[in-house]
Amino acid sequence: MSGSVPTWSTAIQLLVAGVVVALCALQAGWLRGEGQDRVLPGALRSGGAAWILYWSLALVVVTLLNGLATLVPAGPATELVLALRFAALGAGVTLSLPAVQAFTGGPSVRLLTAATATWYIGATVLWLGTDLLYGHQTVGGLPQYGVLATAVDLVPVMGLGLYVARVVQVTRLTAVGALVTVAGFASATFLIASSIPPPSDVTELLKGVWVLPIVVGMQIWAASGITTVRRESLRRTRMRDALARVGNVAWLAPTTAEVLAAATEAGREVLGDPTVTATLRHLEHDRFVTEFRAAPDRTTDDDERAFLQDLARVVSGAAERQALTDRVCRAASFDALTGLANRPSLDRHLSQTLEAAARDGSGVALLFCDLDGFKLANDRHGHSWGDQLLVHTATHLRDVLGGTAYLARHGGDEFVAVLPDAPDTAVLLHLARRLRAEIDPPGDDVARPGLTVGVATWAPDDVPDPAGLLREADLAMLEAKRSHAGVGFFDERMRAEVASRAQVRAELETALVTGGILAHFQPLTDAMTLEVTSLEVLARWQHDGRLRPPAEWLPLAEETGLIVEVGRQMFIAARAGMERFDLPVAVNVAARQLDEPDFVRHVEESWGTDAWDRLTIEVTESALLYDALHVRASLTALAARGVKIALDDFGTGYNSLSRLSELPLHVLKIDRAFVHDIGTTQGAAVLRAILALAEAHGLEVVAEGVERLTELTALIDMGVVTVQGHMLGRPSANLPVRARSTTAPTQRTGPDAVAVVPA
Repeated sequence: MSGSVPTWSTAIQLLVAGVVVALCALQAGWLRGEGQDRVLPGALRSGGAAWILYWSLALVVVTLLNGLATLVPAGPATELVLALRFAALGAGVTLSLPAVQAFTGGPSVRLLTAATATWYIGATVLWLGTDLLYGHQTVGGLPQYGVLATAVDLVPVMGLGLYVARVVQVTRLTAVGALVTVAGFASATFLIASSIPPPSDVTELLKGVWVLPIVVGMQIWAASGITTVRRESLRRTRMRDALARVGNVAWLAPTTAEVLAAATEAGREVLGDPTVTATLRHLEHDRFVTEFRAAPDRTTDDDERAFLQDLARVVSGAAERQALTDRVCRAASFDALTGLANRPSLDRHLSQTLEAAARDGSGVALLFCDLDGFKLANDRHGHSWGDQLLVHTATHLRDVLGGTAYLARHGGDEFVAVLPDAPDTAVLLHLARRLRAEIDPPGDDVARPGLTVGVATWAPDDVPDPAGLLREADLAMLEAKRSHAGVGFFDERMRAEVASRAQVRAELETALVTGGILAHFQPLTDAMTLEVTSLEVLARWQHDGRLRPPAEWLPLAEETGLIVEVGRQMFIAARAGMERFDLPVAVNVAARQLDEPDFVRHVEESWGTDAWDRLTIEVTESALLYDALHVRASLTALAARGVKIALDDFGTGYNSLSRLSELPLHVLKIDRAFVHDIGTTQGAAVLRAILALAEAHGLEVVAEGVERLTELTALIDMGVVTVQGHMLGRPSANLPVRARSTTAPTQRTGPDAVAVVPA
């Protein structure tokens, strides 16, 4: 058979087969990469591309076998090559159906493909086992085919042709698609012509070259696809790079307008369309939507639409992020309710203002404003009304002080105004009085909330101390509240008072640590025998070799909370004194101590867990004005352990009569003011009433402040059993000892009725 086909035909077939094998390898890589996912039609993306590759490989095999058929000598080798060529032909025709369907996106070819495959399987059996398709001999170098060979070749090709004709009618082909279609019809024509009997050199040549047109067409299509893939890949790379650039701008640009401009420029550059425009719309709740538009006559593909949508998301995200940042920054610097600066912003601004004033040599003034009665009014009208009042106050401050003042809400119902280039004191006080006088709170209450203003100034020769200036204005406001003046100015007098109080507090704290607070004991004596029956523990402060008067430091100790530590030390000293002198002891408890949530535990830790019946706790009526439930619970718990509760300075406080039946009281201590008036008719009447009240409630009575013999005698006549006073014994670190009197004081007169023996 080597002489039946021209040599050039064989060379061309082998060359084409080699080239096609290389292109198939390139095509396979393309199909596995981006091409299958992004460029190919829908049918190819779903796996149809593989059918085209398989078809191409089948045609390569046909081409190779055609070339080999002309080279092998006649005999069994020729029989094998011809059989394989027929099987490859069947595979090529069968695979052409799903390949054409994948290429064109036409209707399903499952049944037709199955029928064609079955046809060629049966034909292969006939080829190998009978002479109906192939006569198994050569005549004149030409294979002799059977009577059914033409029908076997034409029927599948006709089925393929009918399917292709149907697809061409309903499919819009591209230029490459049309070229492949023409090549396919050319190959089909050559194949049909090669099957027309009788066998000749021409038909045998056509059997060898019929596959060339379709192979060339398929490779042109593959090359076109690869070029398209590369072009689309480069375009997608440009899109990704553009998105990355716009994303960087979105993070770094100070305004959203710059991000929108960068995104618009990127869209025009990538799409190659200068008509691309973008708009950014603000929705509610700080949401944004960005829209990109091209010219109305321009059609965008899926990649371009996705790119523009990605750009829109970047711009919208940047706008929302910037809006959130602005909102967070404002929340960090401004009060959400009033719109004024908050405390951190005030601290920063005040520091900057003082630094600038120090450079310029100008003064700074600070107005500290506090709403009077705000809590009561807020509790009465509700929190919404309270918010309205705070907003009203902020507006009032803006209206009176103008735009030069820096206003801030310091916290709660407190406002601060910073005035640079501070005017003189008279102008500042006038402004403060205007703030107080012109405020008109909402509502029609008779007693409406007012405004108390404290004023402090800073001069260029002062040390820049923002916290100190703010504290001075606050102290001036508190002094105005205490004195009910409404307006206070922190002057040198107040500065000296503050410095003095600060020094006293520092020294008191040192004394508490170094043992400067001492316990002195004042005796409580039997009025008839003048025997010491118990002791009252009093705190004394020894400083620089002398005892400082309690009035100098006890109020400050209670105000600052140091009285709690003073009381703890007094309970410890009381326990030691009780054991030392073998007498019951009484300890004064301040209101600030009673207000402690762990007051009972503190007493237990200081006193101990036993000998409760030898301890008396004295409370003043003013201390009972604190949290009534907490005070009652604490005193009841101590009384249950055996502690006696004494009401000190009775008659000088508030609500004492109603409290007598509510609290677990055991002792009533009559204030010295009533004892001193015992010589008058009115004073004696008051004392008798107090004694009757105590008797009605089953309370013991102690008369305080007994300084004269006449007072002691009158108290004995009224039935008072226990008395206390400097005449009977002054407070000291040791126990005052008095001799037992052999005659009752009511039977003797004169100063020698009581003999005092120093301890």
